[in-house]
Amino acid sequence: MSSTHTTLHAVHREWTAFRRPGRLIAMATAALAVIVLGLLYAFGNHASCDGLCPADPTAPDGSLVNDQFSLMHQDLGENGGITVRMTSMKGTITYPPPHHDKLVPGLVPWAKAGIIIKDGTRQGSSYAALMVTGSHGVRMQYDYRHDIAGSAGNGGDVSAQAPRWLRLTRSGDTVTGHESADGEHWTEVGTARLPGLPETVQVGLFATSPGDLTLQRAGLGAATEQVRFTQAGGVFDHVGLKGAVAQARWRSETVGEANRTDWEKYFQAAGGVEKNGTITVYGTGDIGPTGSEDGARPVERTLGGLALALLIVLVVAARFATSAYRREAAGGAPVTRAELGAKAIVVGAVTFVTCLLAIGIVMPGGVTILKGNGIPVPVVSALTGARVVVGTAAALALAAVLAFAVGALLRRARFATPVAVLAIAVPYVATSFPLLADGLAEWLLRVTPAAGFATQQSLVVYPQVLAHYAPSTGYFPLPWWAGLGVLIAYAAVLLGLALRRLPESAPPISDPR
Repeated sequence: MSSTHTTLHAVHREWTAFRRPGRLIAMATAALAVIVLGLLYAFGNHASCDGLCPADPTAPDGSLVNDQFSLMHQDLGENGGITVRMTSMKGTITYPPPHHDKLVPGLVPWAKAGIIIKDGTRQGSSYAALMVTGSHGVRMQYDYRHDIAGSAGNGGDVSAQAPRWLRLTRSGDTVTGHESADGEHWTEVGTARLPGLPETVQVGLFATSPGDLTLQRAGLGAATEQVRFTQAGGVFDHVGLKGAVAQARWRSETVGEANRTDWEKYFQAAGGVEKNGTITVYGTGDIGPTGSEDGARPVERTLGGLALALLIVLVVAARFATSAYRREAAGGAPVTRAELGAKAIVVGAVTFVTCLLAIGIVMPGGVTILKGNGIPVPVVSALTGARVVVGTAAALALAAVLAFAVGALLRRARFATPVAVLAIAVPYVATSFPLLADGLAEWLLRVTPAAGFATQQSLVVYPQVLAHYAPSTGYFPLPWWAGLGVLIAYAAVLLGLALRRLPESAPPISDPR
């Protein structure tokens, strides 16, 4: 008899042993936990607006983006550009900590003021911009996701004595950005290609400022986010246009929502003003990808039942491993490597298939419900969506194999079950909420088997977006493949240790239970 046939026979025998009503009910309960809790979460989330909720802006590639700023603009043809001198960048931050009782002057790190070429003024349209930022120097950004660094510096240091010259030039679909300290010697910052840019676009000066994000301590050292309204303004002169379509004057416009806060209504309105050759623009908002603080729900939020399913799977796997040792202790045939290996294959395969079906149902179903309720959901590619579904099912299967290996090593369910739960489920659950300090949570998701659940993350870290990139907000410290590698290593090592303790030969076994 071939070794392959022997292995298949052993696996079939252990699958028959696994199919006890209690285990099947437990696995069905795990699947239902994923599906029911995920759908309840989706049904329970609704957008709330005064009247009809506005559509969330989307980029040309369909991704959700932020696109809110103040603009002074004119029409620009297929070839031309804009050159300006920026002599001031100031801002206001409302009610920052510690006392939340003051309006203070200042710029948040990603406050932006500069020049822009954009495919119209509708939100989400293609653009390229060259800007001075609050504390990240000069940047060229385009089509929301792309960011190129120029010279370093703080926006608050710009003045008439230390100005910053900016230039954007368009040649068809290509936009190039240059900067200068004196208007004579120029340095290229970057080039962007904007496919499908129309013959006439908008060119002008803009300003925007995202919310002031600070963290407040909670729980056992955890951090929760607080975001406050901010505004930034830029002052420009020596404005030169080439290739502009002839018209009477600059037009002031706000892209996206503006002038609804008390600060804008009673102190400084968003918008632009031209006077004696000087243009001043004040704005709030952001131009870029959405962050975790923007109200969108990533696809993995529909997997709220995963923790309960994980707990059930760990218990089933640990107890399945110890069942053979209970037989051996009762005087039955000794456990062999072949039997233990077949059991590990069965518990991993059953867990993978069960969870794959559950996740494959709840994730697309939950996303559809969320969108129907007016909740924005960031678009993920088909490849990323498949990775989340298959990878998360694989992580649960590997966790089951790891719990099985712990059960095989300890040989007692009452010992193996809590060890598996403490090693896998507790770190996963504890880091999913703002309970532990961010550093501790990240450490746990690097060194414990819970690192494998990085496979469920679809959120992307954007350096040009200030956000709370922490496990409690859905960001794992390791990429999905590295996290899965950590879990694989734990499962392989412990299962290998369990197998080494057993004899190779397989005497006849009449009762595989």
